[in-house]
Formats: sequence, structure tokens, C-alpha cells
Amino acid sequence: MEGALLQATIYLTAMVIAVPLSVRLGLGSVLGYLIAGIAIGPVLGLVGSETQDLQHYAEFGVVLMLFLIGLELDPKTLWSMRRKLVGVGGAQILLSTVAIATVANAFGLPLATALAVGITLALSSTAIVLTTLTEKDLMRTEGGRSSFSVLLTQDIAVIPALAILPLLAVQPGVWSAEDGSIQRGHADDGHYSMSLVEGLPAWGVTLVTLGAVIAVILAGRYLSPILFRYIHLSRLREMYTAVALVIVVGIALLMILVGLSPALGAFVAGVVLANSEFRHELEADIEPFKGLLLGLFFITVGAGINFGTLFGNPLMILGLTLGLMALKGVILFGIALVFRLRGGDKWLFTLALAQAGEFGFVLVAFGLQQSVFPVRIGEILLLVIALSMLLTPLAFIASDWIGRRLAHEQSGKEDAADEIEEKAPIIIAGIGRFGQVVNRMVQASGYRTVVLDNDLATIQLMRKFGFKGYFGDPSRPELLAAAGLETAKVLVVAVDDKQAAVDLVRYARRLRPDIAITARAHDRLHVYELYDAGADHIVREMFDSSLRAARYVLEDMGLTDYEAHEMETAFYRHDRQTLRELAELWQPGVALSDNAAYVARARELNNNLETALLTQGGEEETPQKGWRPRGDGGALSGLQRSGASGRKPPDLD
Repeated sequence: MEGALLQATIYLTAMVIAVPLSVRLGLGSVLGYLIAGIAIGPVLGLVGSETQDLQHYAEFGVVLMLFLIGLELDPKTLWSMRRKLVGVGGAQILLSTVAIATVANAFGLPLATALAVGITLALSSTAIVLTTLTEKDLMRTEGGRSSFSVLLTQDIAVIPALAILPLLAVQPGVWSAEDGSIQRGHADDGHYSMSLVEGLPAWGVTLVTLGAVIAVILAGRYLSPILFRYIHLSRLREMYTAVALVIVVGIALLMILVGLSPALGAFVAGVVLANSEFRHELEADIEPFKGLLLGLFFITVGAGINFGTLFGNPLMILGLTLGLMALKGVILFGIALVFRLRGGDKWLFTLALAQAGEFGFVLVAFGLQQSVFPVRIGEILLLVIALSMLLTPLAFIASDWIGRRLAHEQSGKEDAADEIEEKAPIIIAGIGRFGQVVNRMVQASGYRTVVLDNDLATIQLMRKFGFKGYFGDPSRPELLAAAGLETAKVLVVAVDDKQAAVDLVRYARRLRPDIAITARAHDRLHVYELYDAGADHIVREMFDSSLRAARYVLEDMGLTDYEAHEMETAFYRHDRQTLRELAELWQPGVALSDNAAYVARARELNNNLETALLTQGGEEETPQKGWRPRGDGGALSGLQRSGASGRKPPDLD
């Protein structure tokens, strides 16, 4: 008992120390977990052979992760991905397997062994890649979706891979014992005693496997609602967590018994439950376990790296690792070109999937048991897989850097900016959801606009619906000049890139001190940056809609329409005043928490908020319900910007 508690303390302490530090340095959580594992394993020797046993439990984090991903995909969405699953994913597996096997055969491995090596190393790390894509909010990008399609196809491919490997055995049995040591001879046949398909003919295995998948689908569709309603009657919060774990653990066990990947089974179950009313409950219950187990899995990968073999021949091991990632990278880059991924998405897809994956550990262990790999080859494969996974976070960092560096250049090469045929008094830079509403209202009021955006698909879609726009980077001075910046009266800055918006405002203000600039801000800190750059009107993209939602809440709680409107107006006035005062105290490059004057004034203003709201409620007699005052007159005027010559005060919303 004491030993288990000591090990738990070591793993958790390493996690708590290394991961926040890694995230703070911009390296991501995955690299932090791997570094923590290396520190407590090969470096300090605080953990030993029990790491391999622990890794079997930690791999369950991958199962939970795929279940949660499945919850986000309904069957219609999955069907819409069929082209990428078969095309992109299938091409990656086939080409990578052939290329790696060819190279391995050229280095002297028998053809059968080389093919087994190709199958094993063709797979990428679902755990690391999906965790990093989610953490960096890249799953919605084209590169992220393509990467996910490949990973999902690879998880499915594990099934035929396990079926093919025994056919490639070329030497007397060598296998991995339970203590992790490599043994000669044949593994204990009782190891697979729980299998439901052992000893069955091929058609029997097929029927049992299909039956298991169908059972998961039917149970998810018809039995899970009954189960959750039954649990709901208990009114015990922990029962929801228990039933969520029962669902995932039970499905994983069933898949193992029929020889399928438990991760694949969990994904199928998640897709089946994606349209269930209990989806959000399942996500909330499983998310903490998923995060903890995935972190533990990454730590065990780092702790399990055999640095003895690495230091025995470091150039060969490192060369094989980098060569593997380079070879897969070339193949992935070619696939990205064929399927027309562009710019940063192309590099994200290429670098994210260049490593070997955690399923490689499973295939190597299985290959050793089935006499597919010689002992020496198995040890080298395990080390190459672990090192490639260790280098993956660095590949993501490289992807970010390359994407930022080439984005502007690539857009200029692939699509030349449109020639602007006319000028208008209003220029709208950025025509996303925010800019579209502004443009439609302004044009409906009878004013002409010039719309600029660097997303060609968006501009083409606008033209189909009868709205004219010009493709090009709104931050380019020559494009702004062609759009008539020197004579325009108003500039609307609604580009998605926060820094580009600040730079555009600053450039326009320097060139045209008299132009009126309305800018969209992503958050409060962005407001301060735009204010400092010289914007006249700054609108937080979610602020007005949030105020309206809060007013509806107050009305539903029993306030009259007028009372709720007055409370909304009072909060609006107070927040604007707060924003103006704090904008004057904000210092570029200084964290808000380190700005003593900012913190002190913010605390004082927040303490005055409740008083302002209560005072507002008692200022005048409440009119009858249903009457709404028109606007708020001149009470919402801003402060005069120091040094502004004749311009009206800025509005900070």
C-alpha cells in the first residue's frame, strides 16, 4: 500500500511541476508530461519496471478521448468525412507503409520483417496529436480536420494490422514477458483465454465481431436512455459519473474480447450517443478522467525510454527517428498538395502526423510475441517510437512558426489581390460574421462601401449573393490606397487577426488623423491595444449580445421590461466608464496583474458597480410594463483622447 501511494505521489508531483512550467514556456502540455516522465524515469530513477504495467491503464485515456470525440460527431458528420477517411487516411497508411518497408528492406531486413516495420511505424500518435490540436484550438481548421481523419483511419487500420502481423513471422518465438523482459520461446497460450473469437473459423470471427459492433450501436441507441433515466431517479451526482465509466469500460472490454481496438469501439459508441440528450452530461463526467489518464500515459512514455540503448548507439537511433519523421513528412506533404491543403493547414497536416504512435507499442509487443520481430529490432522500434513522440510537440511549434511566416507570402503567391475598380466613403476591412452585419446595414441605409478580405472563398460567396467585395490582405498599404483610404470618411476594422487589427488601426490613424475608425475587439485587453492605436469606436464582439441576454434573464426573473432595460443601461454606462479609465492606466507589455495602479482602480470600480445598479433602480417611478425608452441620449459619450485634434471622443463598448 505504501509503495503504491509513493508511486502515485511521484507521478502526480512530476505532473504538477513540469506541465504548468511547460505550458507557461509555450511548449504545450504534452511535452511537459513527456519531460516529467523522463525526469522521474531515466534521469532520477524514481520509477522502474512498474511503468509498463501502469501504461496499460494509462492507455485507457486514449479510449476516453476517442469516446469524447465521437460525442462531437453525429453520424451525418461522419458520413460527410468519408472522402477524407478513405482518400487522405487510406493514402497516408498505404504510402507510408510501402515507403518505410522499402527503406527497411534496403537496410537489410527481410521483406516480411520490413513490411511489419512499415505497418507499425506508419501509424501516428492519436493521443498526442488530438490533445495538441484540441489544446491549440486547431480542430476546426482544415489541417486539423484532415489530421483527425487520418488518425481515425489509422485507428480502424489497427484491426487488419493485428490480423496481418502473425502472417509475417520469420523466426522462432521471442516474446515480451509480463515484467517487460524479452523472452525466447512461445508465449503462454492462456494469455488470450478471455477472447470470444479464439478457435473460431474465419466466418465465425466475422459474425462475432459484427455482432459486437451492432450490439454497441443498438445499446447506445435504445438502452442508454433507459439507463440514464433510471440513474436520474437516484438524484446522486456520482451515479452519473459511474454510469459514464461503465459505458466506456464495458465497450472497451467487449472490443478487446472480439479482437477489435477498444478506442475504435469507444469512438463508435460516442458517435451513436452524439444526438442523445445526455451527451453533455457524459462529456462533463468523463473529461477529468480523460485528461488525467492521458497525462499519465505521456509520463509513462517518457519514463519508459531506454536511454541505455540510445546512448549505446545514439547517432543510429536519432538518425532513424529523424529519418522516419522526414520520410513520413514528405509523404504527408505530397498528400496535402494532392488534396489541396493550403498555407498553414498544409504544414500543420505534415508536421502533426510525422511521428510514430502509441499503437506502435502495441504492435511491437504483439509482433515480438508472434515471432515477427527479432529482439534487437523490437528494442530499436520501441525507442524510435518513443523518441518520435517526444519530438512531436516541437514539430507543432515548428508548424506554428512556419505557418505564421509563410501565411502572407503564400496568399500573395496563390491568389493575386483583386484590382479595385471603385472607391467609397466607407471601407470595411474583414467580412466575417461581424463585418457582414455592418456591411449589410450600412448598404441598406443607402451608403456605398468597399469591402476587403483575404479569404477568397468568402469573397466569392458574397458575390454569389449579390454583394461586391475585393480579395486581398486589408493590411497592405497599397490595397488600402487603392480602396480610397486617403479620401474615405470611415474605416471599419473587423479582421480576425488581433495584431493585424491593431497594426491596421495604427497605420490608418498615422496616415489619416481625421478618419473615423470603428474597430472590433476580441476581448478587453484587445480594446486597450486598439485604444492605444487610435481607434474612435471600439466594439467588443460579444458584449452587446451578452447584455441583451442578461436583460432577458432579468425579465424572466420578474422585472418589468423597463426595469430590466434600465439595469442594462446602468451596467453598460458603468462598464464603459470603467473601460475608459482602465485604458488610460493600461501599459503595453506589462501584465495586468503586475500593473498595481490598474489592479487598484479595477477593484475600486468593481466595488462601485453594485451601488450604481441599486441606485439606478430607485431614480424614478417605473412606467408600465412594455414601455421601453428610446436609447440613452448623450449619457454614453466617451472621454476626450489626450492630444486628439478636433476628433470626437472615443467610444469603448
